[in-house]
Amino acid sequence: MTTTLLLVATGLVLLVLGGDLLVRGSVKAATRLGVSPLVIGLTLVGFGTSTPELVTSVQASLAGAPGIAIGNIVGSNIANILLILGISALIAPIAIDSRALRRDGVVALAAAIAFAALAFVWPLDRVVGAVFVVGLAVYIFTAFRQERAVVAAPEHGALYDKAVATQGADEALVPDPAEKGGSLVWPILLALAGLVLVVGGGKLLVDGATELARGLGISEAVIGLTVVAVGTSLPELVTSVVAALRRQADVAFGNIVGSNIYNILGIGGVTGLIAPVDIPVEIARFDAPIMVGVTLLMLLFAFTSRRIVRWEGAVLIAGYVAYVWLLWPA
Repeated sequence: MTTTLLLVATGLVLLVLGGDLLVRGSVKAATRLGVSPLVIGLTLVGFGTSTPELVTSVQASLAGAPGIAIGNIVGSNIANILLILGISALIAPIAIDSRALRRDGVVALAAAIAFAALAFVWPLDRVVGAVFVVGLAVYIFTAFRQERAVVAAPEHGALYDKAVATQGADEALVPDPAEKGGSLVWPILLALAGLVLVVGGGKLLVDGATELARGLGISEAVIGLTVVAVGTSLPELVTSVVAALRRQADVAFGNIVGSNIYNILGIGGVTGLIAPVDIPVEIARFDAPIMVGVTLLMLLFAFTSRRIVRWEGAVLIAGYVAYVWLLWPA
């Protein structure tokens, strides 16, 4: 058991470290190629913090562990809302801007409902994967056009807030115009090193999580929904908490909503395209509807006063404790 826990812990560390290096290298390379900071924020930075979930779900699916692959996606979304948003709201009440609520909140809810509905009748195959990936591409394109049109306005969408939260947690990720036109060798090596660490970390995490499930005599889905999901959501936890501590709580909501959209449409889509997988019955019947329910709860809290205050954060955290208690076998 000690060896198994060490595998899981090492895998998580490599995933987080590799994801950070991958984002840093990608941002530096894009800056030196003269790519717009807005494009960098909406794509490279946004995708970068979701890399741990992506690699873990794809590798779990390839390894024949659908409970971990799908549990990671669904569990990450539940943890993002109940645990991470709850902690952020406890630190500082979260202001909600209307754009993130109007456009991105609706997209996050629609994606959750689509995933939950399909889970009952259709596997996560290449058809569903293609539809999800195309949906994400359309969403990013629409978000980019709207953000470019209102870049000087006070309101921004979830993808913009996700990038701001990430860059706020690590100022090294903010594109530096002075680097434009420099050598690409070091940034590319940095990104490649990050990619290697992420892939290696994902392999260790999946292997360790599978062994952990067997050793404890519980399903892989439970491990995927809890240990793996929370572990791969660490970048979102760090960025949201740092944003709250710096009194940038207005971007915490967008960070979570943007991450949840990426998880379903991006990670779910790519997983379906690369390694089609059946959605475990227990996740389809219980956890996917829970994901829809907590998304609705988040939007309800956001709509009431355009803020998520501390008592609502406490309710979210209590909800996560109750969810894990119901999920984890006695």
